[in-house]
Amino acid sequence: MSSNDLITNDGYQSLLGKISEVYTTGQTRAAQAVNAHITATYWQIGHDIVEFEQEGKARAIYGKGLLERLGRDLSIRHGKGFSRSNLSRFRQFYLAYPICATLSHKLSWSIISELLKIDDPLERSFYEQQAVREKWAVRELQRQKKTSLFLRLAAGKDKDAILQLASEGQIVSEPADLLRDPYVFEFLGLRSRDAMAESDLEDALLDRLQDFLLELGHGFCFEARQKRVLIGGEHGFIDLVFYHRVLKCHVLVELKNDAFRHEHLGQLNAYVSYYKQHHMTEGDQPPIGILLCTRKNTELVQYALADMSNQLFVSRYQVQLPGKDQMAAFLHQAVAEWIHLPLDQRPKLI
Repeated sequence: MSSNDLITNDGYQSLLGKISEVYTTGQTRAAQAVNAHITATYWQIGHDIVEFEQEGKARAIYGKGLLERLGRDLSIRHGKGFSRSNLSRFRQFYLAYPICATLSHKLSWSIISELLKIDDPLERSFYEQQAVREKWAVRELQRQKKTSLFLRLAAGKDKDAILQLASEGQIVSEPADLLRDPYVFEFLGLRSRDAMAESDLEDALLDRLQDFLLELGHGFCFEARQKRVLIGGEHGFIDLVFYHRVLKCHVLVELKNDAFRHEHLGQLNAYVSYYKQHHMTEGDQPPIGILLCTRKNTELVQYALADMSNQLFVSRYQVQLPGKDQMAAFLHQAVAEWIHLPLDQRPKLI
């Protein structure tokens, strides 16, 4: 058998695949092990600094001077990486997680560093859970923080629901769990006053499909744009069609570049009913519809949805970042109550 015949042999190809898989797995595990050791080391450094400070009042008054001196002396011994700001972050890491070094096995140090920039413990806990659950990269975490994902998901929830969101992250078990209000498409680089046709908005979103899917949330798989359906001899076109692999259902999205009107729901309801009859397969759950518009009258939406048998939802979208201070106002009381709970009564964070 020639060498060329050997290369095309099924046995050789199987060997090649096995070696490639073993090598890739080994690289991943090595990187994870290195990260775990690095993160655990930083946690231990933070522990030692805090323990030293707490041994007596004299040491506690060192303050910044202690970190500056440590930074200089450690840099002489070990080189770069021991600036005062880095040592301060290690110290903060230990203070935020005094009994939870196991975080090092779940998240990279770069992710943890981003989390430590969040002052509110409830908000930080939510992003921890989501970063672990959805395996976010640093860029994805930064984007979700910047667009106030936690505050958008928490909007309209009561205190207990907010605490659950913080302690468990976003768990999608029913269609309503998918929703965000508003959806934020800041990645398009548009201004709120920019006029854009609905078809152009669809084009722009699909050109940035990865960012769009990140904003929609975990589990969305893109299927079609302007999906044509024939109903009673008339053609209709569904703006965007997704399949949600967690809920096992189709999600039909209609985009409107104006304020909500009740006739929008009639159109979406017809599409959802059509999909329920013609596109559901074994194992599928009934499809749902999401109407995205620039503004909505909450009372009008409630009356318009009152007698709808299908699962339909209305949310707003905007092309610029939300005002975090305004969105956070309703959380202050829940956060204050959480902080004053005894430790053994607080929701368990990571």
